[in-house]
Amino acid sequence: MCGIVGYIGPRDATPIILSGLKRLEYRGYDSAGLAVIQNSSIEVRRDAGKLERLVSLVEKEPVQGKLGIGHTRWATHGEPNARNAHPHMGTTGEVVLVHNGIVENFLELRDELATEGVEFHSDTDTEVIVHLVERYLSTEIGLEEAARKALRHLRGHHGIVLISSKEPDKIVAARIGNAGGVVVGFGEGEMFLASDLPAILEHTRDVVFLESRQMAVITEDGMDLQTLNGEKLEHEIHTVAWDPVAAEKGEYRHFMHKEIHEQVRSTTDTIAGRVDFESGEVRLPHLNLSKEFAQQIEKIVVIACGTASYAAMVGKILIERIVRLPTEVDIASEFRYRDPIVDENTVVLAISQSGETADTLAAMAAGRERGAKLWSIVNAIGSQAMRISDGYISMQTGPEIGVASTKAYTAPLIDLYMLAVLLADLRGVIDKKQRRELVAELRHVPDLVGQCLQREPDIQKVAEVLRDTSHCLYLGRGINMPTAYEGALKLKELSYIHAEGYPAGEMKHGPIALVEEDMPVVAIAPKDPWYEKMISQIEQTKARGGMVVAVATDGDELISTLADLVLWVPQVNWMLSPAITVIPLQILAYQIAVMRGLDVDQPRNLAKSVTVE
Repeated sequence: MCGIVGYIGPRDATPIILSGLKRLEYRGYDSAGLAVIQNSSIEVRRDAGKLERLVSLVEKEPVQGKLGIGHTRWATHGEPNARNAHPHMGTTGEVVLVHNGIVENFLELRDELATEGVEFHSDTDTEVIVHLVERYLSTEIGLEEAARKALRHLRGHHGIVLISSKEPDKIVAARIGNAGGVVVGFGEGEMFLASDLPAILEHTRDVVFLESRQMAVITEDGMDLQTLNGEKLEHEIHTVAWDPVAAEKGEYRHFMHKEIHEQVRSTTDTIAGRVDFESGEVRLPHLNLSKEFAQQIEKIVVIACGTASYAAMVGKILIERIVRLPTEVDIASEFRYRDPIVDENTVVLAISQSGETADTLAAMAAGRERGAKLWSIVNAIGSQAMRISDGYISMQTGPEIGVASTKAYTAPLIDLYMLAVLLADLRGVIDKKQRRELVAELRHVPDLVGQCLQREPDIQKVAEVLRDTSHCLYLGRGINMPTAYEGALKLKELSYIHAEGYPAGEMKHGPIALVEEDMPVVAIAPKDPWYEKMISQIEQTKARGGMVVAVATDGDELISTLADLVLWVPQVNWMLSPAITVIPLQILAYQIAVMRGLDVDQPRNLAKSVTVE
């Protein structure tokens, strides 16, 4: 996950930046770089690979100065090489910046800039930002105003930090949406900034966290905070306890709350380096998948436990719909006991956040014994599930500390979608036009997740209504039936409220007997191919006096008249909708648990990694 560090003050910026990047290293990255203003000019050092390569480069070509910025990057546009590594410098050599996020409209902006004669020197979306800043800086306005005008062009969620040799006494930082956190640290005659608090905690405990659509102009004497529209803002400095755990939580009360809000960034990083939006190609190099084997596959069996099994259910629908390839889902703890029919033309695909789940590993071993090819989707690099696989997809979400999984649920949904597109392409099931259309939908996911997160105050009001309930029924159909299961699981895990997920079409086969005024029914009913069926279930619930909480698409007037409470989500392609519809359910469960005074990070009786059967 991309990391940012910056410094301005009397000391040499280079070692401070490298040290800060080291503290963010565990989050994952594929390239690193820094830029320092040295003798009135910008010096950039960057390289692909691990931070040690950047350190070696700096040792060979030393650079020092009192102002600098650094970055570790997961590639989202362009290969992970030195050419595409951050920081990115403009044509004049007077502006350089680092960036977290995806510029959703970068193709349009690049074409616009190209018509103005701008030459691009990387394959990244980030480079359009630095050229936009240069465009306005050339009109003789200051760096601050040039940055503000440039940032107004961007769609998506971003954390951006830039410096200029024309104004070597300041750093400009901005946060737009939820993708890129920006924390500013206050020292004595020096200032620090980073994407995450641990990077600067050794230097200061006095910090300000930027909110969305805020911009900071930082000098060695302090910070001027303003909106992207130029309105001046007051800022309150928070003193962070010298505690590694508290530091890692940053501005959030709980790890789970932080991890819910990290899903803009984790979905961005999950797509990172794997999708070429121009060609519409998906690349999953660690899967070790050849065209020959892709065409040889006769069946996929997805094995998983708990939350991961619900992601697997979504994957079954995606693979069968896009690839037209038979796909089964097995609870890993049951797989090896039913004498499964798999052979050398079968892929056994394991999904596991930890990669150490005992039942999942045992199921993988059973698949191996029968000659199946083993794949895995895991979050923990180097885990056992990854090591024994013939190929793997890393979730790239970064560490998930909260026991109840959130970002490690949404990430494999996207991984499975990308896998389906890749398999369909290799098997010749879709043509180039269809592939490009499918891939294009991925670009919108981080922004849609961000829109859901911004609605937390509204979700909190729904939580107030449900906080004292004893039972809850979650209903979903089609690709959002697993969302009902996952929503119910989150409520059970966190609040200890009895909740049951159920296929909505099965309501009349038993669960409808439970419907009454004190039994809330959460209906996942976005505008998808099953929408009318879900409306019917909602009407049946209301006819029996039940209270309905609906997850519904913005602007749905019919839902407004039927449901008692609505958790609104933005319009999304139905195949990617589970990554969006689950967000309000995660927040709902979290808020109810907080209101009930429970330990949301470590619910009773639960463990993060189940390493025994």
